[in-house]
Amino acid sequence: MQPNADKLVQIAGISMPLIGFYDAPHTRFFEPFAQPKHCIFSCYENWLKGESVIISEENFICMGAGYWLCGVESLPRDKYIKFLTEKEGLKYSSALMNKWLDNHQPYKKEHKYIAICPLKPEQYDYLKTVTFYVNPDQLSLLITACEYHNASINTHPVITSFGSGCGQLSALFENLDIPKAIIGATDIAMRQYLPPSILALTVTKPMFQQLCELDENSFLYKPFWKRLRKARADIEKT
Repeated sequence: MQPNADKLVQIAGISMPLIGFYDAPHTRFFEPFAQPKHCIFSCYENWLKGESVIISEENFICMGAGYWLCGVESLPRDKYIKFLTEKEGLKYSSALMNKWLDNHQPYKKEHKYIAICPLKPEQYDYLKTVTFYVNPDQLSLLITACEYHNASINTHPVITSFGSGCGQLSALFENLDIPKAIIGATDIAMRQYLPPSILALTVTKPMFQQLCELDENSFLYKPFWKRLRKARADIEKT
């Protein structure tokens, strides 16, 4: 059963629907469908309407999504590295890009389709990650929330990672079965499709469970967040 995030969303003041990354054997429960224009994040406004983006080996929209979400190599490795290094200028050298790709593998699908859409509780079994699209204040709140049940002794519960926006949805997690979060929407190639004040936090299912379990003893109900929201409200009044 999908955990209930309503209280967290309400207290945080998050208006964007929470976006799920699903690895499913079917598409029939994810209608209606949106058709991205090159980049999956061009459907940001479609997600607001409840529409889904469907990705598969036969339909992956852009080369990056095909590679990071489905493992499809549209170009030979050497040409792909040349494209990322020389045309896009994303690494100092081809050798560095090659090493980075060696250390960061594409997401390994379990089923035929990837669906990216507002959460569908009845499809919870196929859910892999949840993404919150938030402003900097809300991102701060969620990072604090991710730390609440974790000690950060050996591994930090929240990380950042260079990579494509679609890669940050799943592939850049080393293990989807542990509580973990990635600060996302830091890919400058996809940010044109988002409002300038919006960032993302993508969390695994175990982390999502922890976030939904925050209770009255947590900081959500304490003065820090209330003071911050009041300060922002006072600024808006001036």
